[in-house]
Amino acid sequence: MNASLMFYSLGIFLKQRMNKQLLELPPQQIRAVYDAMTIRVYQAYSDVIADTALTQGTFISPPFKMERMTWIKPSFLWMMYRAGWGLKDAGQKRILAIDITREGFEWALANSCLSHADESISKEEWTAKKEASPVRIQWDPERNLLLQPQMHRTIQIGLSKEAVELYIHKWIIRVVDVTPLAHSIHALVTQEKFEEAKHMLPKEKPYSSAFHQP
Repeated sequence: MNASLMFYSLGIFLKQRMNKQLLELPPQQIRAVYDAMTIRVYQAYSDVIADTALTQGTFISPPFKMERMTWIKPSFLWMMYRAGWGLKDAGQKRILAIDITREGFEWALANSCLSHADESISKEEWTAKKEASPVRIQWDPERNLLLQPQMHRTIQIGLSKEAVELYIHKWIIRVVDVTPLAHSIHALVTQEKFEEAKHMLPKEKPYSSAFHQP
């Protein structure tokens, strides 16, 4: 399928619907699959890390590296962009959906610092806060089914030090392999079956937090 034709077809399909939705969305918004107790985040790993996590119900070190910052993403499509639908490379071939406690997710937001300083804080204040915070927050453009950047942004959360320990040992409730789902949606997109692909996407909805008000 010609790439330019695919982009054009998706544009026609989504144009009227998406334009209205995009105008209504805030510039930054947490959207996720969640219930009263848990919220779902995504990560992509190699076979060995994924298989161990699925067997044990959490990440095990080794092969998981506790000393590295690990990034969790509530947005399924942003995860697909980052991992190329699980087809990008061997280190990201397995897409995992991780259900963590909402209490843990809120702790991460409460103990976070932006990855880069903005106008609301001086560089010195940001540097001090960054050194004291075990969590990084980054806002990146959300993606559509063709993984094109959107006007609104989605959250990424980087966990390090104490936050990684809490994530691994206390927050994780369930680990699910959603690689087959990713491949199925990608196959529909390549066939221009955008409506079918859209219906297969996880049903993410706005998430309200005391620590983030869009």
